[in-house]
Amino acid sequence: MARGLTAERVRQDVDVVARAGLDLETFLAEAVESVRRAVPWVSACVGTHDPSTVMLTTARKFGDLSETDSRDHEFGLIEYGDPEATSFIELARSDMSAASVHLLTGGEIGRSRRMADFHLPNFGYRDELRVTYRSGGEVWGGMGLFRGSDDRPFDAEEVAFIASLAAPFARGVRTGVLARLAEVPAPALGDGVTPSGPAVVIVGPDNAITQLTPAAQHRLDEMAMGPAHAVPSVVAGLIAAARRYARGESQDPARCRVRTPGGMWLVLQAGPLSAFNDRDGDIVLTIEEARPPEIVSLVVAAFGLTTRERDVTQLVLQGVDTKEIAQTLHLSSYTVQDHLKSVFDKADVRSRRELIAKVYFDQYVPRRGQEVGASGWFSG
Repeated sequence: MARGLTAERVRQDVDVVARAGLDLETFLAEAVESVRRAVPWVSACVGTHDPSTVMLTTARKFGDLSETDSRDHEFGLIEYGDPEATSFIELARSDMSAASVHLLTGGEIGRSRRMADFHLPNFGYRDELRVTYRSGGEVWGGMGLFRGSDDRPFDAEEVAFIASLAAPFARGVRTGVLARLAEVPAPALGDGVTPSGPAVVIVGPDNAITQLTPAAQHRLDEMAMGPAHAVPSVVAGLIAAARRYARGESQDPARCRVRTPGGMWLVLQAGPLSAFNDRDGDIVLTIEEARPPEIVSLVVAAFGLTTRERDVTQLVLQGVDTKEIAQTLHLSSYTVQDHLKSVFDKADVRSRRELIAKVYFDQYVPRRGQEVGASGWFSG
């Protein structure tokens, strides 16, 4: 049971590290271990999600699951192919920040396919407590805590306590995203040269990769360099989401923005292929470097701005002056200045120029010194 002085100290500890400006690795490792003091677990899996689509982008495992990734592909297919009440996508759509499978099913955990077909037979887990990291209506990540056959299930007080940590965890993840802005890039993979041509992956009806271009292989290898990579889960999740879209079960795009350990933002998208012969059920996955406009919304959201502050920031990034911003948004110039002051404080900058540099410089730093290609973008 999560109550009393220990729970309050853990809540304070998580809030402190969430505000400390730590990188994602450090923040999540410290926060998850702090949680363990109030809500014991045998294993924990912590993921970051694209706030626009709630698709998985990275994963970190602790306890018994540490360095266990042989079944990540299977997990991604189940998580996004057959969403249930405690899937991260469904939790994001509901008014619940946290839920226990045992409590939600009345102890009949077999009603959860994820528990019956995956966690119980493969790892012996008999309950999972999940939480989504929410901030301003956006989901930045999620955590699953597990207990085995010798442990009691999570109780309602523990679920409520974990739910109370949703906002601090979201703040820590957002801060972790910003902490990496304009960092010195990690060493490039191999000779540092990206193969030319499109990065395309073809997936067969059995959800296995059947073909891929050299550029796609390079990108997948590049994504897998870091300790928090979740390439099998990310790819499988996109495949499963694309199949649901093809069946008419979802209108959500199978798309996510992922940052490589080298600092480059990539956009991954998946969709069903139309068949002109007897072959059916193939999925195509594309991997492209994110253009700055695709990253602006993510970085701006990470600042934790209000809706009006985001409106002002978008216009500032377009080079619009204060008077025109006021006219466009039907505000006074003084109100615009007040919003700008708040934006500068949250973004930790002192001027429009610094704000623009902080938002756009992030995607250009890993490309520093490279030539511009025929497309108008940097060549690999």
